[in-house]
Amino acid sequence: MSQYETPLFTALVEHSKRNPIQFHIPGHKKGQGMDPTFREFIGHNALAIDLINIAPLDDLHHPKGMIKEAQDLAAAAFGADHTFFSIQGTSGAIMTMVMSVCGPGDKILVPRNVHKSVMSAIIFSGAKPIFMHPEIDPKLGISHGITIQSVKKALEEHSDAKGLLVINPTYFGFAADLEQIVQLAHSYNIPVLVDEAHGVHIHFHDELPMSAMQAGADMAATSVHKLGGSLTQSSILNVKEGLVNVKHVQSIISMLTTTSTSYILLASLDVARKRLATEGTALIEQTIQLAEHVRDAINSIEHLYCPGKEMLGTDATFNYDPTKIIVSVKDLGITGHQAEVWLREQYNIEVELSDLYNILCLITLGDTESDTNTLIAALHDLAATFRNRADKGVQVQVEIPEIPVLALSPRDAFYSETEVIPFENAAGRIIADFVMVYPPGIPIFTPGEIITQENLEYIRKNLEAGLPVQGPEDMTLQTLRVIKEYKPIS
Repeated sequence: MSQYETPLFTALVEHSKRNPIQFHIPGHKKGQGMDPTFREFIGHNALAIDLINIAPLDDLHHPKGMIKEAQDLAAAAFGADHTFFSIQGTSGAIMTMVMSVCGPGDKILVPRNVHKSVMSAIIFSGAKPIFMHPEIDPKLGISHGITIQSVKKALEEHSDAKGLLVINPTYFGFAADLEQIVQLAHSYNIPVLVDEAHGVHIHFHDELPMSAMQAGADMAATSVHKLGGSLTQSSILNVKEGLVNVKHVQSIISMLTTTSTSYILLASLDVARKRLATEGTALIEQTIQLAEHVRDAINSIEHLYCPGKEMLGTDATFNYDPTKIIVSVKDLGITGHQAEVWLREQYNIEVELSDLYNILCLITLGDTESDTNTLIAALHDLAATFRNRADKGVQVQVEIPEIPVLALSPRDAFYSETEVIPFENAAGRIIADFVMVYPPGIPIFTPGEIITQENLEYIRKNLEAGLPVQGPEDMTLQTLRVIKEYKPIS
């Protein structure tokens, strides 16, 4: 089949044109049984293809027809041997990767700055994480990738690991030398799993970091919806044959996937693949040019900084994605969250995320020069508004806490007998909850780690800044759930 074809989307459109009388779910029956306000807003066409796996429409759990054809086209486009569509987001694809190679007690090598879905999969599988510490940027206050040296050390010390997980690129757009990491892992016959949530587009342009499949990785969970033009929650899992059992992968992703599969999400993956495969290079080139214009403009604004190629040259910053616009605002004497709120209130601009020191804006295929000019104007105004703070020497100091020590496996901690204690009394105890700022969803604490006073202060600082700290059962963070039988560590 040609990459210009959309077998899944086309079949859905043809099915809706036949206008069959439906005596199956969903119960809204093409919107007829739905609240008219919502129906009119969403539109008839979308509701007409909100269907389920009836015989003419194939089945995601056992694809033989149009879904298989769409997945095969995606595999060809991304350089994979097999591609599986995920309507559980990239989180579902990531959990599939981990659970496909790890069982109870198996080791998996992972960076500590992984997404919560990786740790969730480790709890589900019973695997034992061997953490590799990422390189920390002291100027920006963000984590980069893992270095070649840290991978070598982990492989030498844990050659019996069942998998190595790599983030490529990171949320902030930086990538390590993935090809060399893959070669190292494969020399130990260890499969490489790639969290490619923020890299669907990199496969389609030579100036961007090497994609997981290009680097020879064994599996990659890729968010088509984030930067590739499909609908939210739709992602793909790309797989190469060799070190992983493809049939086992298919069984795991089926276990983790709802049986009420969304055909709207699946169709959006089909058409997004077509556009990336046939027009991607030209569209991404335009996006890169737009992003570089924004970067240059930001770096002309006093007290603001947008990192670019000057960041490259370390093992952890081997390459980068210029469409990620990081704006460091700490020299204005404000937090990233303050900048986010100001942009929302003054310019109706919504950014991807903020932290204590930065905001992150994503330039994608959907952005226009008009939109980016508004962003540039807003950032000029932001700098002017807070210039007095900068001129007075008010600065936000970058403080990054040490990564906590893992005392218990995340699974053992999660299922242990626990108790709830006051937040301020938690130092020295072993935590049973996740604690993270989302986005980006990287745990400050993961179950089984020893709580430190330094990390408690870091959580408090994020709360005081207004950032969305999530994870614990007590959403007010007045208390934390800890392992009951463990005494405080002196």
